[in-house]
Amino acid sequence: MSSSQYLTDGNTLVSKNGTFELGFFSPGSSKNRYLGIWYKKIPIQTVVWVANRVNPINDSSGLLMINSTGNLVLTSQNKTVVWSANLTIEVQSPVLAELLDSGNLVLRDEQVSNSETFLWQSFDYPSDTLLPEMKFGWDLKNGLERRLTAWKSPSDPSPGDLTWRMDLQGYPEPVMYKGSEKFYRSGPWNGLGFSGAEAMTSNPDFQFNMVSNEEELYYSFSTTDKSLITRVVLNQTDYERQRPAWSEETQSWKVYSYVPRDYCDNYGTCGAYGYCITSKTPICQCLEGFKPKSGENLDWQGCVRNIPLNYSNQDGFIKFVELKLPDAAHSWVNKTMNLNECREKCLGNSTCMAYTNSDIRGAGSGCAMWFGDLIDIRHIQDGGQDLHIRMSASELETEDNPKMKILVITSIAVAVVAGVLIAWKLWNEGKPMELIDSVLGESCNISEVIRCIHISLLCVQQYPVDRPTMSTVVVMLGSDSILPQPKQPGFLMDRNLLEPGLSSSDYGLMSKNEISISLLEAR
Repeated sequence: MSSSQYLTDGNTLVSKNGTFELGFFSPGSSKNRYLGIWYKKIPIQTVVWVANRVNPINDSSGLLMINSTGNLVLTSQNKTVVWSANLTIEVQSPVLAELLDSGNLVLRDEQVSNSETFLWQSFDYPSDTLLPEMKFGWDLKNGLERRLTAWKSPSDPSPGDLTWRMDLQGYPEPVMYKGSEKFYRSGPWNGLGFSGAEAMTSNPDFQFNMVSNEEELYYSFSTTDKSLITRVVLNQTDYERQRPAWSEETQSWKVYSYVPRDYCDNYGTCGAYGYCITSKTPICQCLEGFKPKSGENLDWQGCVRNIPLNYSNQDGFIKFVELKLPDAAHSWVNKTMNLNECREKCLGNSTCMAYTNSDIRGAGSGCAMWFGDLIDIRHIQDGGQDLHIRMSASELETEDNPKMKILVITSIAVAVVAGVLIAWKLWNEGKPMELIDSVLGESCNISEVIRCIHISLLCVQQYPVDRPTMSTVVVMLGSDSILPQPKQPGFLMDRNLLEPGLSSSDYGLMSKNEISISLLEAR
């Protein structure tokens, strides 16, 4: 449409290949008229952009034209302007308005038809829909934000209270808001996708892109199969962000992904240092090293540390896996640091509570750090990301020693009467490997685990003086020395035969001030 032409209600502008159409429409049961863009080849009118969302026209007098200053304007009765492209400069040369095959309505200099530099484009001012190739996020150079806002209802395209925007902070992430409150987070971008979003990176039909530099910060997607008609749309009726695709077979839209997916997707469900896991009851659990703040799960208020931090280099970190990363509102990112440098940087800052790689591709790179309480964490089965969370040195005594960790697990099991019976029986039959859980066996050194079982049986012998002290246990774990054969566990002997505290070789002698440990309690 040139500057000498105009578009009236009842006429339309169609993209070159006939995919999209621009014209006037009335949504749902409304009689108001709006200027919008929709799919031309789809029988169900599906509007993807609306110009005059907040200023509807109540009759058929709508007129779209390019005015004398080169600005695109929409007028109603008495030539009242109800919407305009709001160009900030006055254009001297002839201007052309064109609807592209991507669904983008652009305003450009008529003399440079092949230019990708537009005076204005609808893609910079989304309604409720993100189309392939659209940028969702920020033009930092010009201070322009591209966000989605849901229709108030199917009959009213005016902005509702459900919005989706790219939050700017050290580690940027897309966030859905319900009014002014956070409603759902996808988690920050980790190089492959968003840490808390549904994994789609393996879908060959899609390509995903995240750009972050001094001039731009945006997310976009594209389709490798050009016959695939799909979009991302905010639905206020269901309070969801949906990704529907058009089915030629059923002649309908099929929603094949949406968020929030479940209760764990609701923002901040489990509070600070809690994490949400749908397979547990209750779904809110405390991270290792933390306990419920309320003292019970019935009135969930998040979690607090078992042992306070030293807020010094004496602290350490526990690695958690398959997590949706915490709210990144208070975060910091350095793309050039490695994970070891990231750890040292975090440890040297008393307000740093967690760190991880900002990019998990390959061996991982970059550094992301969190400050203050960690909130809105959930478990992502077969996905998510590693996160190293700051802990006190005391909390790490067992965690930092893999062998001790195995021993703790094994000792707890062996300390149970049934466990001792089975362990002792299999040990005497020369089948200790049958005690090893298949999952543990795949990730551990088998000889070390068997050694831990051996030491565990030494720890549950009948007489305290036969049991190794904790310092001896540590030496046993850290060396390859030959261990004595364990004697029969106390659970299998008649406790009335001998007095407690005496060994079978010291019967009749009293043993004073003996300390024995037959069960190591996990923190």
